[in-house]
Amino acid sequence: MPRAIVTGGAGFVGSHLCDALRARDWEVVAVDNFVTGDPANVAHLADDRGFTLVEHDVISGIPVAGAVDAVLHLASPASPPEYLARPIATLEVGSTGTRHALDLALANNARFLLASTSEIYGDPLVHPQPESYFGNVNSVGPRSVYDEAKRYAEAITMAYHREYGLDTKIVRIFNTYGPRLQAADGRVVSNFLAQAMRGEPLTIYGDGKQTRSFCFVSDEVRGLLALLDSEHVGPMNIGNPDEFTMLDLAEVVLEVTGAEVDLVFAPLPADDPRQRRPDISLARDVLGWEPAVGLREGLTLTHDWYRRNGGIT
Repeated sequence: MPRAIVTGGAGFVGSHLCDALRARDWEVVAVDNFVTGDPANVAHLADDRGFTLVEHDVISGIPVAGAVDAVLHLASPASPPEYLARPIATLEVGSTGTRHALDLALANNARFLLASTSEIYGDPLVHPQPESYFGNVNSVGPRSVYDEAKRYAEAITMAYHREYGLDTKIVRIFNTYGPRLQAADGRVVSNFLAQAMRGEPLTIYGDGKQTRSFCFVSDEVRGLLALLDSEHVGPMNIGNPDEFTMLDLAEVVLEVTGAEVDLVFAPLPADDPRQRRPDISLARDVLGWEPAVGLREGLTLTHDWYRRNGGIT
């Protein structure tokens, strides 16, 4: 039975990844400090003998013994309120935490997958964004604690590949959403759904014409595993190329929830990107991957999960 270590395994994407690896009959060890992850996300695996949950901060190391076939490094705050509230820890998990994960992979001659982000493109001047684009990032702005942590994590990952021959993959994730995304997460999909379900006005930052591309979590995890299985080395965009303005998203959320609420407008946060859309040509060509779940379907599934799980208070 292959064995995988998933850092951030009790997080939103990490927990779905643990499920998918167990469905493949991999032994899975999830490592999480529960700062932004939630044990409830993997509670259904508690009696599964092929799954182990270790509470630990990867900044202090990864206390896992025994053979390892793959290390999937997803540990990090991922939404702006989370990483802005923990700037130093975010930088440390992207630097020291990533090195600990790389060292674990190197010691076991294991395959290594880094969960990076579309945030490394910053406020892009190239649209859509291919993997070859170097980005437009403010290295001293408030968002830099996340952007630069991930850029450094990519750099050290490629350094381990070049210096030690480690088998590395880097996935650049674009705005993932779905069940287990906490209502208070602070990302726009959860914000809109939570406000609509509480009967509150939806908060639009700026004029609402900035764009994002939203990938449902099942599509994202399928892409991550396809990349893990591949021989590709280096970064790859895994996201949905369908592009929506914030006003478009608000309209679909109101339709899905049936809420009759107003829109309210607030100032745009510092360094908030004006547009974001992945070029997924590489994923299509190398992996044969593309998303299958459209925005309306994905929002409906997420809304249903919130209703069933009492996720809105």
